[in-house]
Amino acid sequence: MHVVIGAGAVGTATARQLVKERSESVRLITRSGSGPRLPGIELVAADATDPARLTRLTTGATAIYNCANPRYHRWPTDWPPLAAALLAAAEASGAPLVIAGNLYGYGPVDRPMTEDQPLLPTTVKGKVRVRMWQDALAAHRAGRIRVTEVRASDFISPRHSLLEQAVPAMRAGRTVWLPVPLDVPHSFSYTGDLARTMIVAATTERSWGRAWHVPSAPALTVRELLVRAAQLGGFAPPVLRRFPALVVRTAGLVNPFVREFLEMRYQYERPYLLDATATRAALGVDPTPLDDALRATLEQFAPAGSRV
Repeated sequence: MHVVIGAGAVGTATARQLVKERSESVRLITRSGSGPRLPGIELVAADATDPARLTRLTTGATAIYNCANPRYHRWPTDWPPLAAALLAAAEASGAPLVIAGNLYGYGPVDRPMTEDQPLLPTTVKGKVRVRMWQDALAAHRAGRIRVTEVRASDFISPRHSLLEQAVPAMRAGRTVWLPVPLDVPHSFSYTGDLARTMIVAATTERSWGRAWHVPSAPALTVRELLVRAAQLGGFAPPVLRRFPALVVRTAGLVNPFVREFLEMRYQYERPYLLDATATRAALGVDPTPLDDALRATLEQFAPAGSRV
């Protein structure tokens, strides 16, 4: 049995792949008991920050996948107890812990990011993620757990992504307004590839005790990503506009998500490139072709009868 914490874009993709592609059984834990209703997936409502409860639910697990995603503005308060409970459960069960990570810990960079790059976060959220990883790695080095982290860039996904913001407007023929530059090269990671890499890492001993990057399609600009999505979705060529900086800053005064986004905007203001050479060589995972990733994502948006 594989235990997945969180039923967002990554947790759902991981659970689906485990049951559909690997014929594994999955226990999917969320506060509400939500998630995909498929044979082989047991949906459990539980508070994963409760170490005793989580330890009981992970007893006998093959692997534990941390795919949780607290509200953006609550990372400093919500992540520490959840991360601690996951470490306790991994230690008690003996199951390897696989963490769905991101690139925040590297801070602003001027070269393609590799796993051996120093962790130099400049943001609150980056520091939270680095502390989580350092605590997990310390437990691994002490022989208490086995752990690995798989780091992705911004998602190609129907949730928590630029596509989530853009596709409804493109479908309706409206102007797409975004809070980021449109013409700076950027790596995007397909959530299906993140899930696949996590599953391989969970069952590959040499993956433990270090981080890995998600193999991702070649970098492209936001404009190139959305124009290609429109072509594949059968939409008219999109009209793309960037919100003025003052508008975004003003929105951040009343919207906590926008306020938290502001400290991460550096990721779009310069080339933001992910290098996953090590993952491809060691774990044998290749990226899904961009068009295939976009088609699979658009299918989750598309109403009946639309062309995708």
